[in-house]
Amino acid sequence: MPDFAVPDFALPPALEAHEPPEERPGPHRRSRDAVRLLVGRRGDGTVSHHRFGDLPGLLLPGDLLVVNTSSTLPAAVPLDRLTIHFSTPLPGRPGVWLVELRRRAGKATEPYGGGLPGEWIPMPGGATLNLIGRQTARLWRARLDRDVVPYLLRHGTPIRYGYVRADFPTSAYQTAFAWDRRDGGAEMPSAGRPFTPELVTRLVSRGVMIAPLSLHTGVASPEAHEPPYAERFEVPGPTAELVGHVRARGGRVIAVGTTVVRALETAAAGDGTVRPSGGWTEHVVTPDAGVRAVDGLLTGLHEPRSSHLMMLTAIAGPALLKQVYDAALEERYLWHEFGDLNLLLP
Repeated sequence: MPDFAVPDFALPPALEAHEPPEERPGPHRRSRDAVRLLVGRRGDGTVSHHRFGDLPGLLLPGDLLVVNTSSTLPAAVPLDRLTIHFSTPLPGRPGVWLVELRRRAGKATEPYGGGLPGEWIPMPGGATLNLIGRQTARLWRARLDRDVVPYLLRHGTPIRYGYVRADFPTSAYQTAFAWDRRDGGAEMPSAGRPFTPELVTRLVSRGVMIAPLSLHTGVASPEAHEPPYAERFEVPGPTAELVGHVRARGGRVIAVGTTVVRALETAAAGDGTVRPSGGWTEHVVTPDAGVRAVDGLLTGLHEPRSSHLMMLTAIAGPALLKQVYDAALEERYLWHEFGDLNLLLP
């Protein structure tokens, strides 16, 4: 990862969220919207501690939350000794997907460096996966001998990494905003997970607006910390117009998740005007590039050396981001997709 001024820290295993909050044992069990929320304000450099259900009182009437409506596909297909992670279809190559081969290691998986170009891998249900060639050191171009998404809906399971100790149903990986379960991304846009219908009602009642877009994520790289590659997105016309309306009147546009930042910044012109857009984005937000359309960000806590920290630095600045992560470690916030949240405000 480029050497930007991002937080450098060690993540203790005890601060990894091992299960959804509603599945935690005994006194640690809580509802989706009862996870913790760490708020950092760039204007005065303050950091404060809350529950996620406090969100309506932390925002202002006229604020706009932009959410990702992508659903989470059951994108992992377990075999005898391997698990295949289906990431994204490849732009301009109909039927060709990027996939990752991972070795099964107990209840978890780890990167697998094997595989040969031209190899045919037998899959459940009588399917066959053809490895065409390497796209990166980690990802293969591959073709399944049938339509991928219907196949995953029948034979796949949600992608799970070693810090999650048990299998959970696909419903545990869906957000309240995921509306089309026939399409989606390889991994959950997890910043939206703590929202419940009741919390959304409270936000709207306070005068906070909510607008949708979609960005279908590819597989994460928890071991390699690679920057994101091309992903499918769509910023609809009404959302682009509402972003412009809010910003023209001095309101704040707050992205719910790094995926939303990537989509909005892809659709933003040099002056910050967001236009209806769709297709594939390779845009990477860095401190050098900055942000043009986003004023704040609601996101999870990201791993050391994660490329997401470059984006957070662009939005919050290095000083505030260091404060936030120091506080998260000191107060024992939980990391990863089932963990606690961080709200960065201007």
